[in-house]
Amino acid sequence: MQYNFDKIIDRTGTNDVKHVFLDKMFGRTDLTPLWVADMDFETPDFITDALKRRLEHSLFGYTANPEDYWPTIKQWIYDHHQWDVKTRWMTFIPGIVKGIGMAINVFVKEDEKVIIQPPIYHPFRLTPQGNKRKVVFNPLIENPDGSYSMDFDNLAKVADEKCRMLILSNPHNPAGICWDRDTLVKLADFCASKGIIVISDEIHCDMALFGHKHIPFASVSEAAEQNSITFGAPSKTFNIAGIVSSYAIVPNNELRNKFYTWLSANELNDSTFFATIATMAAYKNGEEWRRQMLQYIESNILFIEDYFKQNIPAVKPLRPQASFLVWLDCRGLNLSHDALLDLFINKARLALNDGAMFGEEGTGFMRLNVACPRSILEQALSQLKEALS
Repeated sequence: MQYNFDKIIDRTGTNDVKHVFLDKMFGRTDLTPLWVADMDFETPDFITDALKRRLEHSLFGYTANPEDYWPTIKQWIYDHHQWDVKTRWMTFIPGIVKGIGMAINVFVKEDEKVIIQPPIYHPFRLTPQGNKRKVVFNPLIENPDGSYSMDFDNLAKVADEKCRMLILSNPHNPAGICWDRDTLVKLADFCASKGIIVISDEIHCDMALFGHKHIPFASVSEAAEQNSITFGAPSKTFNIAGIVSSYAIVPNNELRNKFYTWLSANELNDSTFFATIATMAAYKNGEEWRRQMLQYIESNILFIEDYFKQNIPAVKPLRPQASFLVWLDCRGLNLSHDALLDLFINKARLALNDGAMFGEEGTGFMRLNVACPRSILEQALSQLKEALS
């Protein structure tokens, strides 16, 4: 089957965040929304049809997980990432950011610290801070070609005896990095030696691009496996973020018992039947759709690279190795932070994520969501070109 990613989906009346919050976030509503990290592609029919079939039975009482729910997730992970997880390692969680907050409350005392590596997905900072934990910053190194590397020398300096957790974005958001095995092994060895638990957010893992490959953190070594909690979900890949379908994977018995006992005591690991149905439909029937979607994303990335090169060379997109989020280096425009926002919002009428929200290292950058029909992307870049001219 050939899927149509050029189809324009009218989201009016669905209360989608990227439209409803435009006025609150950007001060106006007449903007093209290219910010929130969901896709403007129709959720694939095999998921919608599975949900419809269940809705035909109009009784929605307490529901147990289907027997093949965890085996289906286990098989998907093995087929795509060659990581042989055990079903006993896994549990449902009501969202990955929520899972991070829960792990912080279980493993990090109020006088202890959490390490993050900016520029980074902003809830990695906000969630620990909101839970009254101190955040320690280990900024990534920006390489001459615009790519990023982990700064292990600085990590050794900032990781004191109060640091109990490091939150890893793997693949990285917003820079779209598929971290290589050597980096992950080195990070695992360092954190294990310091007693720092690694929380690996791998929600973008199934969207590696341009021949790159995602490597699960816990799969790289015994140290990584025994000192980590991995969070995953089908939601980004199959555009079902509104159906909370996240899960945790904890190989270490001691960590797992402590975390899962707390989740169970608070009934925070009970999945909804929508989550199980959508997840199984995605992982059993979604491979062809996933491949076509990624090809379309790659073509959109190539399009914007060429467009910026030909029309706005001062803006340099960093090609992502995974996902549909493109990190735009706008520093060549020589604009102040406020002027850059004014350009995109008020002059070009575009809603992108302000790079500074990912940390001060993101100042001068914007994050662009390219998971939309090409016609929308073409119009958006045309508006930016016109605003600059």
